[in-house]
Amino acid sequence: MTHLILVLDAAQRSALAVTRSLGKLDNIQVVTSDSSACALAATSKYSQEYLQSPCPSSDPHGYIQWLENICISRQFSLVIPVTEITSQLLLMHTSQLPHVHLPFASYATVMSLADKYHLLEQAKASGVPVPEFTLIENATHADASQWIYPCVIKPCLSKIFTPQGWIATSVRVLHSEQEWQRARKQAPHLEQYPFMVQEFIPGSGAGVFCLYNKGQATHFFAHQRLREKPPQGGVSVLSESVAIDPTLKKYAQQLLDHVHWHGVAMVEFRITPEGAPYLMEVNTRFWGSLQLAIDAGIDFPALLVQHALGIPNSSTTEYREGQRLRWLLGDFDSLYLYLRGAYSPAQKLLRVLAFFVPVAFFKTRHETNRWGDLGPGWYELKTYVRQLFGRH
Repeated sequence: MTHLILVLDAAQRSALAVTRSLGKLDNIQVVTSDSSACALAATSKYSQEYLQSPCPSSDPHGYIQWLENICISRQFSLVIPVTEITSQLLLMHTSQLPHVHLPFASYATVMSLADKYHLLEQAKASGVPVPEFTLIENATHADASQWIYPCVIKPCLSKIFTPQGWIATSVRVLHSEQEWQRARKQAPHLEQYPFMVQEFIPGSGAGVFCLYNKGQATHFFAHQRLREKPPQGGVSVLSESVAIDPTLKKYAQQLLDHVHWHGVAMVEFRITPEGAPYLMEVNTRFWGSLQLAIDAGIDFPALLVQHALGIPNSSTTEYREGQRLRWLLGDFDSLYLYLRGAYSPAQKLLRVLAFFVPVAFFKTRHETNRWGDLGPGWYELKTYVRQLFGRH
């Protein structure tokens, strides 16, 4: 039996990783979709067809109607969204989408982790350490004179669904009451929607990537970011697979077991200089550097689909440490941003050398540029050049 699978959000690099992974499986055909005329994953040889949709952020109701019509006519075995907006939009409209089959937990379970206040409450109940936090109904109920600075202002939802569309929020570190007043003006959603004032935890970030099948943990993975865009912290452009920290794995599993998780999740922690971990948030969908896990030996998309469709697999839970993944164009941007910063000539020279010298050459693969699937690399390069010269 051949299964037809629809991969949404085809402009995302994680969607490309999903498309390549599933397209290599026997008896699986992949169709990709996004709101633009073309998209990154659509140019892969593993995408059998591309469908242009309404925009899920600006026209959510039109998007839901379009998806229901497509799934009635095409009978997809699974639909796989890879962004927060599409995954939550589909889950909150499951009653309107009886023909859309998702390999994820229920909306209530997903939101118990995606809502950051509920997440911290779940973590406390499952014995996972969290920063001190206070829930604020909205900005009019905030008394910033009582806060201990620095502190973190963290909206309960990173994307807020409204009748007019989606509102994007962001986390802010505040060092004074004056910074709070500026943040309040710059983020009008704080006047209407709940947020937390959270203890600031110094240190560095670490994550555990997980796959669950109906409440049972099946696979774990970990990596470290070697370079990011922007350089001070952001999207990973060079990463490496590493051994899983047993303490972080234990806490991630305690949390996900507690909510009887199903599907994929990235559990993020902050590690203090003394080595104490604190839960920060949970990404309830596929993550940006997904291709690294696949290259290292844990094929999360294939495993997820095999679980959902009842296809047996003999996948190992072991993976190669030291495997590297590089997003080349993102790395170029990171280098440019670094060289624009206030660094000494010697520091800039070292950065350039680190960029161009092929460190761990035989263990590094490029995220979009693949000899066996050249389309996405060419598409990304052409798009990059057009944007560089102001053409859209």
